[in-house]
Amino acid sequence: MASTPKQTPVQDGQHDPEQPDATARAVTEAALFEAFGGVRGMVETTVPGLIFVAIYTADHDIKISALAALALSVVMGAARLAQRDTLKHAFSGIFGVAFGAVFAMMSGNAKNFYLPGMLYTLGLAVAYIVSAAAGFPLLGLILGPVFRENLSWRKRNPGRLKAYTKASWAWGLILLAKSAILFPLYWWGNATQLGWVKVALGIPPFLLSVYLTWIFLVKAPPPIDVIAEMEEAEKAEKARASSAS
Repeated sequence: MASTPKQTPVQDGQHDPEQPDATARAVTEAALFEAFGGVRGMVETTVPGLIFVAIYTADHDIKISALAALALSVVMGAARLAQRDTLKHAFSGIFGVAFGAVFAMMSGNAKNFYLPGMLYTLGLAVAYIVSAAAGFPLLGLILGPVFRENLSWRKRNPGRLKAYTKASWAWGLILLAKSAILFPLYWWGNATQLGWVKVALGIPPFLLSVYLTWIFLVKAPPPIDVIAEMEEAEKAEKARASSAS
């Protein structure tokens, strides 16, 4: 897992003229990689669904297809834990596949393997759009701690607020378009059609969303490192206490 390069504190909402573009790009790339899991995260999100639809296409056995997808997801999650990766990335895929497997086996409808993920995608799309329209973009809440800026972008860095708002709109609209393709297939298509289309739509929309986020944030002012500010304030307080004693 890539770590986020430490930021040099900057004045509220201002560009640091000495910070090279290459540094801003590297910091943004590292933060996005950490937040969204990178290439490995995309593979772990896509492959269980691919396994399910491939096995189901071959023999139309819901139970075997669901258990095979779940077993693979558990193996990938265990590999992350063995490498001491973040619990978020290790368990998020397992839970999603587990819900889908249970839904499919209990209902006897293979299409329900994909329903939890589809509902999550739709809910996330709505959350991105509503939060962006309300001026409190969800992407800022997700990436703020990764950039060590927390919520400073809300009041102190209007350029970052604008970038997060644009990126949240992008994520919301892209995920909404994905949902607009998948739900009609869920209602009127068969499980095989839904499965292969969902696999095909797994990575491209994600890559487009991440790329647009990167574009918006690279062009925005650098984050205000509030963690460094707090550390500096704590050091100054200790120095004053030492000099007074």
